[in-house]
Amino acid sequence: MQLTMGVDIGSASSKAVILRDGRDLVAQAAVQSGTGTSGPDRVMEEIMCVSNKKQEDIAYTVVTGYGRFSLDAADKQISEISCHAKGVHFFLPDVRTILDIGGQDVKAISIDENGAVQNFYMNDKCAAGTGRFIEVMSRILEIDITEMGNYDKLSQNPVTVSSTCTVFAESEVISLLSQKKAKEDIIRGVHESVVNRAAGLLYRTRMEEDFALTGGVAQNSGVARALERELKRKIYIADHPQMTGAVGAALFAWEALHGEKRI
Repeated sequence: MQLTMGVDIGSASSKAVILRDGRDLVAQAAVQSGTGTSGPDRVMEEIMCVSNKKQEDIAYTVVTGYGRFSLDAADKQISEISCHAKGVHFFLPDVRTILDIGGQDVKAISIDENGAVQNFYMNDKCAAGTGRFIEVMSRILEIDITEMGNYDKLSQNPVTVSSTCTVFAESEVISLLSQKKAKEDIIRGVHESVVNRAAGLLYRTRMEEDFALTGGVAQNSGVARALERELKRKIYIADHPQMTGAVGAALFAWEALHGEKRI
């Protein structure tokens, strides 16, 4: 038995997984603090705690994400685009088009039947269309971000949130609240705004089926439903949508350990 570890240090969170023999998920951990914070160190402590393992038990570690060059435990660093593609292919082998919405970025990725990246597009530095946009709106609406999907489902008369800039959209949502618009209808508008922005990247890919939504935002069922309405297609979500980058990194670690291209 050999254990490999994948660590994904993003802008808003840090994730880690341990795989056994390149196929079995042994443990996973996530900390909602990313690069430049205590998040990477904390997620390393947590993954060792939940797995009851020590660093010396791990045969090889690959780190991905914005903060991939900041972790001393890394044996190798690989870009988050490649790791997300490999992680999604591991969970959903029929997927060819991926929309990954993270805390501060959006990635649209085309992959082939082996999970290799064909092309990809990323957003600019603006937070519009990202998890940060939803987080800001949830705070204004005084709704826990984990409940946004449930509120969205109750919407009867959705409103339009037209501002793409997070700052302007914040003012727009405050104005809608002052007009006594129902929170569930505003939340539906927020989710539609996020999807409209992200879909612009998706339409630049080859748009091959199947489609998958990944990243922390994929845990928001309201965004998933909005994407299905936009694309008029079923959207698949992996069992651990926030962890796909870390899983892909752990799979690359297994390949590096064995000097093989196992895709």
